[in-house]
Amino acid sequence: MFSSILVPLDLADTDLARPALATAATLSQTWNGRVRLLNVMPMTPVMLAEYVPADFDVQQRETSEEALAIVARESGIEAGRISTAVRQGGIYHEILEEAAAVKADLIVMTSHRPAMRTYFLGSNAGHVVRYAKCSVLVVRH
Repeated sequence: MFSSILVPLDLADTDLARPALATAATLSQTWNGRVRLLNVMPMTPVMLAEYVPADFDVQQRETSEEALAIVARESGIEAGRISTAVRQGGIYHEILEEAAAVKADLIVMTSHRPAMRTYFLGSNAGHVVRYAKCSVLVVRH
């Protein structure tokens, strides 16, 4: 049923991602599916560009790729069934783009319990739930 599972991760808060990763690991084992871990890096603001090294984005990408590789190794999912990707841009937009690119059947992501501010501003998880073309499982933290 779920042959391709996308798990977006915030590498700044990997503890938040643990429930989603554990859920994806169980589902991938049950359905013999593949898991794709995704980290979305924000764009460097133009006004900060002159104050950071010229290769800042490249360094950030390499750091993210290394961190995702560690998470993948520690996930308990066999190496042949897990892969990683790093994208740069708007979080929910890039999650939806990656889901389409890997033909995801399911997106598993963790979300904080809603606070008053999220009712007015919305959240990345909320946007993904509304606009994804596949099923989305939001695991509450």
